[in-house]
Amino acid sequence: MGKRMLEGKSIEEWLEDHPLLNEIMLEKEVFWGNPHYGGKSSGSTLTIEDVTVASERLNRFAPYFSKAFPETKGNKGIIESPLVHIPAMQHKMEQKFDIRISGSVLVKCDSHLPISGSIKARGGIYEVLKLAEHLAARHGLIEQAETYASFDSETFRNVFNQYSIAVGSTGNLGLSIGIIGAKLGFNVTVHMSADAKQWKKELLRKKGVQVIEYTSDYSKAVEEGRRQAFSNPSCHFIDDEKSSDLFLGYSTAASRLKKQLDALKIAVDEDHPLFVYLPCGVGGAPGGITFGLKMQFGENVHCFFAEPTQSPCFLIGQMTGLQDKVSVQDFDLNNSTEADGLAVGRPSSFVGNAVRHLLSGCFTIDDVRLFSFLKDLADSENMHMEPSALAGFYGPIQLIGHSAGQNYLRKHNLQDTIKNARHIIWGTGGSMVPKEIMESYYQKGRNFDI
Repeated sequence: MGKRMLEGKSIEEWLEDHPLLNEIMLEKEVFWGNPHYGGKSSGSTLTIEDVTVASERLNRFAPYFSKAFPETKGNKGIIESPLVHIPAMQHKMEQKFDIRISGSVLVKCDSHLPISGSIKARGGIYEVLKLAEHLAARHGLIEQAETYASFDSETFRNVFNQYSIAVGSTGNLGLSIGIIGAKLGFNVTVHMSADAKQWKKELLRKKGVQVIEYTSDYSKAVEEGRRQAFSNPSCHFIDDEKSSDLFLGYSTAASRLKKQLDALKIAVDEDHPLFVYLPCGVGGAPGGITFGLKMQFGENVHCFFAEPTQSPCFLIGQMTGLQDKVSVQDFDLNNSTEADGLAVGRPSSFVGNAVRHLLSGCFTIDDVRLFSFLKDLADSENMHMEPSALAGFYGPIQLIGHSAGQNYLRKHNLQDTIKNARHIIWGTGGSMVPKEIMESYYQKGRNFDI
């Protein structure tokens, strides 16, 4: 039998060129510092002006959200999540791993974003709003409306009902697009991979969304959704692998985070670095947020992506430089993980190229450790998230306790200033998880406590 080849090289040659792949194939937890960090841009044409346009669009829709989703009224129709200190959890982490986490740890609670309870509310909802605004303008509706609150009306819904939206998803992106799309009046179809949780499918169907289930993984769901959508000229396909609108929707988090940090009197500068740990699936959400954060804070923010040991597609794509030309299956991983939102075998090349010079690094985490963190966070802070949202919690531990993490700090002259650091763990989902399922997660954490 001949050697297995990947883009002109044998698997053995790839392993020789990138020794860390040997540990990845053994499903070990690893930390990888990006050697391309701080280098030249890979050619993304997106700018801070594009992010500003996206932020302004979300602001225009605030009156609509206040009317259509009463839970946003208290925040004047702005979809945003809290930023909170977690001193008890930080202490728990330090005790459990016999480590001192320099600086303080906070959680960005996108797990509790209004409407769809996950980070995907940022990008998914944004792209649907952009489409709705475009169609409303084409049909002459906006000039007739006094405010964008009119988007929540039969007049607008009757127009949007002539159009369809489709998306491939492991769960949370489908939820955000399904909920907002159906509410506006669109016909929405969500193509869901085998990893998607049943309760997410059932919730979407209750909202009037068509859900098509697949026995294969995320990439197949996206591929099939894209194929079906392109055969329908009135259907807009939201492409998690290629969409700049999704990416820009996510990026708006950065300017809002800066306001929250300012309100807490937390400085981000050369003497006060910011470390951000973001769970990663195909890459869109953490990539967009990283793009926005680097626009806001430059070299004073350091962004790391967290992936399951069975699904480190972004890490492999970045390390080899192959982006979406490589899958985790090429290195004998099965892409099977309890972190459904991160169960992606092949990364987005669009995102990979956009953040190649902005990403500080990646690390992996075992599923068992996800549940252990889930239990500890519930016990120490009474905060509840779904398993995938806990992936970032291993970031500070890996950065400070792993030799590769220490190498990153030395390389970028952070050994002294890290004592003044802030560590933000991005909590990506969980508030919509049914109580009985969340309790089962907690019990797993008790059984798996490590």
